[in-house]
Amino acid sequence: MFDVGLGEMAVLVVLALVIFGDKLPQVAGQAGRALRQLRQMANSAKADLQDGLGPEFKDFDIADLNPKTFVRKHLLEDPDDEPGHANGQVFDDEPYATVAGGLEYGERPPFDNEAT
Repeated sequence: MFDVGLGEMAVLVVLALVIFGDKLPQVAGQAGRALRQLRQMANSAKADLQDGLGPEFKDFDIADLNPKTFVRKHLLEDPDDEPGHANGQVFDDEPYATVAGGLEYGERPPFDNEAT
């Protein structure tokens, strides 16, 4: 999450000692308590949301609302399809593989001039 090396961490510790001095343990304790309260509030909000959605959404995960996760889950992955198949099309080396509509490879679909 954070890309902080050993040198940057040492600089941050020295700055914290200079800025807060002897009150550093109190400030660290307050920061820890605030972080703990924030985490508890987030967990309780998540539980309230899942309880409010009802049993239909028992498998609902809040992380699925992240746009990157949503795109990956719903657009890039399809657990219902078998490997080698996508949207009813067969991808193999057969020269005349049929598509979902029943047409042979290279065959044109019917066209009605009066319908357009």
